[in-house]
Amino acid sequence: MSFVTRHLRRLTMALMLASASLTAATAPAWAEKVLHRGNGAEPETLDPAKSSGVPDSWIQYDLFEGLLIPDGSDKLIPGAAEKWDISPDGLVYTFHLRRNAKWSDGTPVTAADWVFSWKRLVDPKNGAKYGYFLWVVKNAQAINLGKLPVDQMGVRALDDYTFQVTLERPTPYFLSMLHHHSTYALSKTNVEKFGADFIKPGNLVTNGVYKLAEAVPQSHVKLVKNTYHPDAAKTPIDTVMFYPTENLDAELKRYRAGELHITYEVPVTQMQWLRANMASELRLAPYFGTYFFAANLTKEPWKSNKDLRLALNLAIDRNILVEKINQRGELPAYSFVPPGVAGYTQQVPDYASWTQAQREAKAKELMQKAGYGPGGKPLEIEILYNTHENHRKLAIAVASMWQQKLGVKTTLNNQEWKVFLNTRDEKKFKDVVRHGWIGDYIDAASFLDLARSDIGKQNPSGYSNPAYDKLLDQATAAPTAEQRAELMQQAERLMVDDVAVFPLHFYSSKHMVSPKLIGWKDNLLDSHPSRFLDVKE
Repeated sequence: MSFVTRHLRRLTMALMLASASLTAATAPAWAEKVLHRGNGAEPETLDPAKSSGVPDSWIQYDLFEGLLIPDGSDKLIPGAAEKWDISPDGLVYTFHLRRNAKWSDGTPVTAADWVFSWKRLVDPKNGAKYGYFLWVVKNAQAINLGKLPVDQMGVRALDDYTFQVTLERPTPYFLSMLHHHSTYALSKTNVEKFGADFIKPGNLVTNGVYKLAEAVPQSHVKLVKNTYHPDAAKTPIDTVMFYPTENLDAELKRYRAGELHITYEVPVTQMQWLRANMASELRLAPYFGTYFFAANLTKEPWKSNKDLRLALNLAIDRNILVEKINQRGELPAYSFVPPGVAGYTQQVPDYASWTQAQREAKAKELMQKAGYGPGGKPLEIEILYNTHENHRKLAIAVASMWQQKLGVKTTLNNQEWKVFLNTRDEKKFKDVVRHGWIGDYIDAASFLDLARSDIGKQNPSGYSNPAYDKLLDQATAAPTAEQRAELMQQAERLMVDDVAVFPLHFYSSKHMVSPKLIGWKDNLLDSHPSRFLDVKE
């Protein structure tokens, strides 16, 4: 071997070693893991006290940490509270907070923050839709209804890390409520510093595993790790991207292109194709929710014409809706509370066992009795729904049934999500509105409370019946679980008999889930915090 050849080989080897050394020095020690999630409509707000939609809650599960948190498999585990004590009489809950918990700005999370946040939720001046959620706490209902000052609420900080709650009466399901976003804590210092702007990126501080990095309307919400969270280091996902996409066909296209790990939903128009071609990635499971229509009971003719409401309710063929329109595993609904509540019997009306022909015959009879139809007044109805292909198809189907069976002229009106929420909540819709409710916790009260006359904006139809309210008050004070269940069952029977709403079907959760996603578990509340998921490359 010549000198030149040896020299060239040594030079080549030196360059290779230098290159390898440079690559090792400049390459990251780990690759960032990013989770891409479809998320339905644009979030209404990320303020946990003022939001009400499921798209908001998916983001809030990641940003905030409740006293208890869902583990993604229908179980609740300690969150901001590492443990708690319950007094022998079941009235006082003492929560011992994690002493190493910090807000995403590095300041400690204290009991004073929890006291501030719970009082903020029930304070009527804040207009929180979920103000009623903590009515089980001592004096909270009276405060929320403007009858007592907020400082009378049964919450206090015993010290920086001990949060104590006194209830009006023993509430066995109280702990199961505490994963809900309305009960999350906010930084008192941060809210007071920024006022209404505390929720904006750059201002918002949170106590969850993630913090808010970006929120671009109609584009995305980006979350990154809150490095101050005690569990941040052992959380696999570094960045979570939420994409609002109301067009489900567009969302599915993004999923099939590999741009999403999870879809928010699946389009009904693609169900047969998905079952045939992507069955292993299609996830359908029972979901603790009810899809329904609500007539505006604050207006005539709906307010005082029960026969008219029942006629429309009977004319809806629910089997067609779930088997021909949706095709996604839902169950027809004739009652309001969905299945899944232990110790509670759904209150199904007699006509649920009739044939559809029998229901339609009765509907025609009731229409005439109400003064509408052949020989009576013509009836024109507007159905309001939020922009969404699946909601549109159901609205078209129901409108067609009312037209064909009862001669009702029906028009459809769709609105963008935030506008729709305001129209619905303020009872500004003309006739009938699309609605759906997902249980906040697995108990009948999570549904039945909505029909209380004093609940405010969350009451879907404006239903008001003192006898109904009294039954729920009695249920709340019942000494045994059996007595409580019986009183709630009586209340549901009453609202079903009054046709407070038109139940259509009980929900199923429906997602496309990538084979790259690790840790997804179907569960009745359809909660899947990103901290318990992972992605494989």
